[in-house]
Amino acid sequence: MFNKIFGFWSKDIGIDLGTANTLVYVRGKGIVINEPSIVAVNQKTGKILAIGTEARTMVGRTPGHIMVSRPLVSGVVSDFEVTEQMLKYFIDKVHQESYSLVPRPRVVIGIPSGVTEVEKRAVEDATYSAGAREVYLIEEPMAAAIGARLPVQEAVANVIVDIGGGTTEVAVISMGGMIASRSLRIAGDKLNEDLIRYMREEKNLLIGEATAETLKMHLGSAYELEDELEGRVRGRDLVSGLPKELTISSEELREALHRSTRSIVMAVKNTIEETPPELTADLINRHIFLAGGGALLKGIDKAIARETKLFVKIVEDPLTAVARGCGLVLENVDQLKSVLVSTNREGYL
Repeated sequence: MFNKIFGFWSKDIGIDLGTANTLVYVRGKGIVINEPSIVAVNQKTGKILAIGTEARTMVGRTPGHIMVSRPLVSGVVSDFEVTEQMLKYFIDKVHQESYSLVPRPRVVIGIPSGVTEVEKRAVEDATYSAGAREVYLIEEPMAAAIGARLPVQEAVANVIVDIGGGTTEVAVISMGGMIASRSLRIAGDKLNEDLIRYMREEKNLLIGEATAETLKMHLGSAYELEDELEGRVRGRDLVSGLPKELTISSEELREALHRSTRSIVMAVKNTIEETPPELTADLINRHIFLAGGGALLKGIDKAIARETKLFVKIVEDPLTAVARGCGLVLENVDQLKSVLVSTNREGYL
């Protein structure tokens, strides 16, 4: 009863709960929050010190008793209490300018397609505990396809590849369901790890995650570039232990990323090979659509096109596709209820 009353003063929201970033869509407003999924915790007191953008500024700069970490690993909850606090922070931030003292929003939240029932329940319970009155789960590739305005409820093949921070989701969608899919725990974070390992093993240079992310964005590629790039990278020399700067090329970084980018490309190819022949025939005149931050890796579209012999297109604003899809479901929940993940638990009414 009280949840229903509080619901009148609450803003319904869609959440792309990503391993790297969390985006929040508010019904009627669009995306209002895009912050890192990072939390800083004082391990002596158990108190949360910072969440999101503020916590990111602390990475690699805190004393030993302050842990700065991500409460989600590969798109699933690894720390329930911290995830709950992070979700509560984002829900409260959405409502900070409203008259709602106790927000009780309806929430549509994206989850990876390969998660277990236990992992689904963990996301659902954390969202309820953070203050939601109703929780709807949607698989991220479905949300990305809806966010890209693909005709997911029609009897045609829609291929979506969502390359996020923790997972790469590949799905062939038709008539509101996933006909074939793959969930690969190789995505943006793994590419960063590849670059850190390469710099350590091949260049004797120790770099951090933030530096690897910058290298990936500016010099990383999955396909030969027309004009190869060069840049400078700074880190700690493993021999002398002192700061060091050296020059690195896009060709070298492509070699470092090759195994992971190849795995992503083959996951796309294998998913298409599992698709029924009638839907496969549709793909001759249709595109494979790329979403997620990983879609911005230079040449990833060309690498997939070369292997599949199909057209590949990066969706408009790929970073926000899942959040936009969650928002569109929120706006049209009755018409799109069939695309939601069914659970054994009903929302509080």
